[in-house]
Amino acid sequence: MYRLAGQSPWLLVERFFLSAGDGAPRSRDSSSPLDAFPIAAFSMGFELDGAELTRALSASGVPLLASQRSGFPLLVGGGPLAFLNPAPLAPVLDAWFVGEAETGFVPALERAAGMILGGSDKASVLDMLSGLPGFYVPGRGALPVKRVAAPGGRTLADPVCSSFVSNEAEFKDTLLLEVNRGCPHSCRFCAAGFVYRPPRQARVEDLKDIVSQTRPRKVGLVGTALTDWPDLQDFLKWLASQKVKFTLSSVRADGVTEPLLDILRNAGLRTLTLALEGPSARIRAKANKNLDEDEFLRAVELAAKRGVNHLKTYLIVGWPGEVEADYEELARFLAEVCRAGKVGGGKKGIGHMTLGVNPLVPKPWTPMQWAPMAPERALVDRLASMTAMVKPLRGVRLEGEKPFAARVQGLLARGGEELAALSILAGEMGWRKALASWDGDVSAVLDRERGKDEAFPWEVIDVGVGREALWREWERYKSGRRTPKCPDYPCGLCDACGPRERAGPQD
Repeated sequence: MYRLAGQSPWLLVERFFLSAGDGAPRSRDSSSPLDAFPIAAFSMGFELDGAELTRALSASGVPLLASQRSGFPLLVGGGPLAFLNPAPLAPVLDAWFVGEAETGFVPALERAAGMILGGSDKASVLDMLSGLPGFYVPGRGALPVKRVAAPGGRTLADPVCSSFVSNEAEFKDTLLLEVNRGCPHSCRFCAAGFVYRPPRQARVEDLKDIVSQTRPRKVGLVGTALTDWPDLQDFLKWLASQKVKFTLSSVRADGVTEPLLDILRNAGLRTLTLALEGPSARIRAKANKNLDEDEFLRAVELAAKRGVNHLKTYLIVGWPGEVEADYEELARFLAEVCRAGKVGGGKKGIGHMTLGVNPLVPKPWTPMQWAPMAPERALVDRLASMTAMVKPLRGVRLEGEKPFAARVQGLLARGGEELAALSILAGEMGWRKALASWDGDVSAVLDRERGKDEAFPWEVIDVGVGREALWREWERYKSGRRTPKCPDYPCGLCDACGPRERAGPQD
């Protein structure tokens, strides 16, 4: 957004970072306070960001509720929370852009800027925004607001990349590159596979151009299904020829090949990340995680032979319908993984393995939106049993998210506007104290299976995947039936997302 808005001759764009200390946030460009600007736009990537938002507003002297702000600044939210569930922060922010950055947001800012400079009041600007595609303005405009997606069909015409490459960045001296957006595999727990449809891939020429213009020391490839990109190996070879280091996010086991591992090893990479997700074949089938155990073991064995020193794998616990037998199967499989990779066995095997364990957070706009979330006590006990499970396995370390934090994330993911009060409290006192002081009902949000026709607070938006299609996938979760991945032909020609008229806006 910074890059696109900064290209406009009508906009002055400055950067604020909300996590540095407890003082009032100030622009990194001019040291101006937040309320010096008529419009402030916030990228909301994670449910717990709500506390950071309200803390920053409070420190800046900006009233926390939209109903208390008749004048500027106008506060706009965007990012993944706009796609998933803007309701918990709807009383705080004035408007949301439910769309991808390339599609309509900068022209909307330009129109707003023209109105503000012409003397229009905030209410008039909000009325204007509510009539534009992709803008959700609580209390204004027709509902649901349809997500707007970038044009280009199955091609990612304008891949996201880092606006700044710096040794002060979280990923030091690294240019992050978006290889693909969305995912064709439709795992039933994964929001990215549903809210970023259709799945799209970048053109290798575009990525080479970005790297050539930036000349970074290192490139980080970001995507949900990197090994599905047919140009991956050629691009990595080109980066190596340019003497640019690179790193990858997690890859699918069925995409790990000897040539790919040779490329990674020759480039000096010694860490491989594979997603396991479910504890057993039964749970993975329910989740539509199409993983072949033999393929996984083959990938681990190849990694060991190619000198990979660190194997990372991710696992989700707290699945609806899981039983102890699923984890007994996991214990056996982890032992097979350690044997295949000779984990902890010295120079001839993988040095160590990290098992990242996180509780399942049922997300909106996935088939899991009807599912209950596992109780905190059950998750604590499960993590304790997992710790005991890996203890005999040499070289294996377990880490993961705390059940309390996962439950808070689930509450914010699935709640309505009543959750705004919780984010405000958390900005003042932290999440644990805030939850103890909040007068809402956590159990009503998290601890029950939702009814088929129950209305959801996030249905003020329409991501393009119909409720009927999601319900069908929830029923398939319960029965363990698999669903094929998205076909390669143009989006809208099948009924995977629901009736064709719902898929149309994403063509």
